[in-house]
Amino acid sequence: MMNIWHGLLFLLVLLTISEGKLNVLLIVADDLRPSLGCYGYEPLITPNIDLLASQSVVFNRTYAQQAICGPSRASFLTSRRPNTTHVYDQHTYWRKRGGNFTTLPQHFKNNGYVTFSVGKIFHPGAASGKTDDYPYSWSVPPYHPSTQQYKMAKVCPGPDGKLYMNIVCPVDVIAMPEKTLPDLQSTQHALQIMQNVSRFPEQPFFLAVGYHKPHIPLKYPREYLNLYPLDKIHLAPDPSLPPKLPLVAWNPWADLRERDDVKMLNVSFPYGPLPKHYQLLVRQSYYAATSYMDDQVGQLLKGLDQHNLSSTTVIVFMGDHG
Repeated sequence: MMNIWHGLLFLLVLLTISEGKLNVLLIVADDLRPSLGCYGYEPLITPNIDLLASQSVVFNRTYAQQAICGPSRASFLTSRRPNTTHVYDQHTYWRKRGGNFTTLPQHFKNNGYVTFSVGKIFHPGAASGKTDDYPYSWSVPPYHPSTQQYKMAKVCPGPDGKLYMNIVCPVDVIAMPEKTLPDLQSTQHALQIMQNVSRFPEQPFFLAVGYHKPHIPLKYPREYLNLYPLDKIHLAPDPSLPPKLPLVAWNPWADLRERDDVKMLNVSFPYGPLPKHYQLLVRQSYYAATSYMDDQVGQLLKGLDQHNLSSTTVIVFMGDHG
């Protein structure tokens, strides 16, 4: 089924180009489920996204074209299915394999907009030509936070005082490399762009901001754990392998197995479950990372207000594939 976001984004193009060239702020969260307050999921504390939803059209039936970043992002940013883009992995560039398609930001760029990419919008690397589709889609080279290079680094404090490369990774930001985190950097860069473009109100902009959380590793400021006491976290209601599910549809989570904390659990390959106590820790950190991302969204919305851009900007918030 066609992803409903394609219809939304097409409508967005029509509205902005036909009604006085409104600005566009597109916010994309990585690996975000619809487990949000605005979708009735009470455990999650997401006041900024919920507030935005209360003033917006909320879609209750959306479909990911493929449950992996490269194909999904190539799909909704070109409005074509993976069997047209021929992107099924993280290594294929649709312009070389599928066709020289016009992307969503490229369409705005071709119609007089200045376009910016901050963080993860296209899947970086080979899946977007190793340029994030610049200069086709973007007016200036895309921005990637410098601290994303530590995604696979031993920066997670363990109970023994040593540092590890973990999945569950609440941190003190001041102790991190460069004393910051990727999504914090992306927010600050996006706010700087807002300040700059506010000086030229006659030039419409398309600003895409892609947050890495709540994608693994679940690395976020430690204080967000306070929102989710562990004794209030519950196990997933359906954690087991469904008996008739084709094995090709069940991920043995090899990416988790690379992490030090998961290695220490000695979980059987390929589908051995995590111990229940660790399932709770993962769920707690997913919630905390989502609230951390929600705070970044709130700062973007405040930035629009501070620079008098709210009334002239269309906002779209979405996840890439759940």
